[in-house]
Amino acid sequence: MKKLLPALLLFLVSNLLAQLNPEPLQIPMRDGKSLAADLYRPSQQGNFPVILIQTPYNKNLFQLGMPLGVGQNITASNYAFVVLDWRCFYGSTAACTPAPKRGEDGYDAVEWIADQSWCNGKVGTWGLSALGNIQFETAREQPPHLVCAMPMVASPNTAYYQYFPGGTTRPEYLQTLGFLFGSTFSLVFNNPYYNLVWQFAENTTMYPQDIEVPMLMVAGWFDHNINDDVLLFDTLRALSPVANDHRLLIGPWRHGGLGLVQQGDLAFPAAVNGDDIAGNQFFAHYLLGEDNGWEDTPFVQYFQMGDNDWQTAEKFPPTGLGEQVLYFTENKDLVPVEPFAAEAALNFSYNPNDPSPTIGGKTLSPLLLQGPYDQAPGVESRNDALVFSTAILQENIVVKGKIKAHLFVSSDRKDTDVALRLTEVYPDGKSVLLNETIQRMRFRNGYAVGDTAFMLPGEVYPITLVFDYLANTFKAGNRLRLTVTSSNYPRYNRNMNTGGEMYPNNSLDTLVNPLIAQNSLHVQGIYASRLEIPVEETVNAQEEAGDLSVVFVYPNPAVGGLFLENLPIPSKVWLTNAQGILVKTLRTNVPNESVQVGPLPPGIYYLIVENGQGKRWIEKVFISR
Repeated sequence: MKKLLPALLLFLVSNLLAQLNPEPLQIPMRDGKSLAADLYRPSQQGNFPVILIQTPYNKNLFQLGMPLGVGQNITASNYAFVVLDWRCFYGSTAACTPAPKRGEDGYDAVEWIADQSWCNGKVGTWGLSALGNIQFETAREQPPHLVCAMPMVASPNTAYYQYFPGGTTRPEYLQTLGFLFGSTFSLVFNNPYYNLVWQFAENTTMYPQDIEVPMLMVAGWFDHNINDDVLLFDTLRALSPVANDHRLLIGPWRHGGLGLVQQGDLAFPAAVNGDDIAGNQFFAHYLLGEDNGWEDTPFVQYFQMGDNDWQTAEKFPPTGLGEQVLYFTENKDLVPVEPFAAEAALNFSYNPNDPSPTIGGKTLSPLLLQGPYDQAPGVESRNDALVFSTAILQENIVVKGKIKAHLFVSSDRKDTDVALRLTEVYPDGKSVLLNETIQRMRFRNGYAVGDTAFMLPGEVYPITLVFDYLANTFKAGNRLRLTVTSSNYPRYNRNMNTGGEMYPNNSLDTLVNPLIAQNSLHVQGIYASRLEIPVEETVNAQEEAGDLSVVFVYPNPAVGGLFLENLPIPSKVWLTNAQGILVKTLRTNVPNESVQVGPLPPGIYYLIVENGQGKRWIEKVFISR
């Protein structure tokens, strides 16, 4: 059940007609078998540091060119390359054994290479996706001559949420892995709830304390591994014996498009070959011993889309962020001030036989689009979608981190899904996908068997959906948009809306007597459906807005009046009852104010203070006689 992900290895196609002529190798393993490999070296004389690449996708493909910008020009390289077929794959099929220990194979390969006359004793590793995951397994075994590693869009940890995001499955993902690696994933389908199996998997596939070589991890905003990459980097920085030697590079890239200018409908010329540029500096420092400033590079370099520049931080998300809230309205607007209006229910249907289609996004299958694509024609125009947009932005919204959606939903079925797509809308009308997430309603309280609960028809349920990490500046002149549906297929499995068995006969996609669901998103009043957005705030804006964390309210409980001290200037003050109905409001330009509450009936109320930048502070107050 390893998380072995494919990639297109697009760096190979710089010259499809010419081919390199490698020297064939047979690398002995500890069990007496040998793995097939190819050696590419700058010349027949001398010894070199070696970059080892371990692949399940056929080592012969690398005859088209070497990575890191070397291409066909191997004679100009400072490194030799060894490309090895995994045990059980292609040239190493004869060495196949049940349950291969790939980390041990990597150890044996590194140590054998280091002992050859054409190697100077220093070995690094390189590769993306599955070729990246095996680098972690190799490093875990701590071969003495392994000096550094560069895993890209890869992470070794196996977790429940990867296979069941929001409680759903990922059909195109699992089908692609099954095609590539012959996996049946019966263990996955036999454990659709979070249990001891998943706890064991998570505990045994995260081992930062065993990683003793510097790593340059490369991630992409449009890659499905982004959360795992950030999590692993954080654990390496906390627990690895060489914590200060690790680096993380996050670019505007999809899984199969590292370093390319075009990513779906968007282009990022400032990020072209960013992985190769960083990789060459990294390997030159550790394998060639160059004093090239690598040790002084920031721990995290990330590409801020929209601004289209590289930024740096100690970690991601960077510290010192603020929060912007956007509220949903019955007019399908996203507004920065909570609307004081009656509750409204916006209805949308979901037919499992006609699901909302996956158009781009963090897909894996070569049969699907991958990356940021326009959702307007194929998704937003359908009658099963609720589309919420901001007004044309007058100022940039600089997002860094995970956006959260707090929603209130109901349905006429026992179970259904809520699927969200986050887009940026350009003046030409294109609504380009940046992020997506989903929640299966039976799992709204958690993912263990005891957590699950079906819905009651008409009952309104609060749910929170969390998007993946993102760094994007929504530019002035554009719009931020959120689309709500109940499907995103085949990125996510279709809910049959019956509340029955989710995967009958261990099938990814069997519909057994599916039902059409009539679902509702509730907004306004007591149902303050909203987005919480982590944003960068300037110091001046914070000073102008005032610090809401030091507003004082007393007494509480109150009898005749509430006294407010240290208010931001200017500020707005609202008092609502427990149902969200406005009972008092005032605007003030002074730091201290009082609010008379004597005439109000006793009970629970909410005091809301908003500063000049639209940021709010809320406190529950009690009014008594």
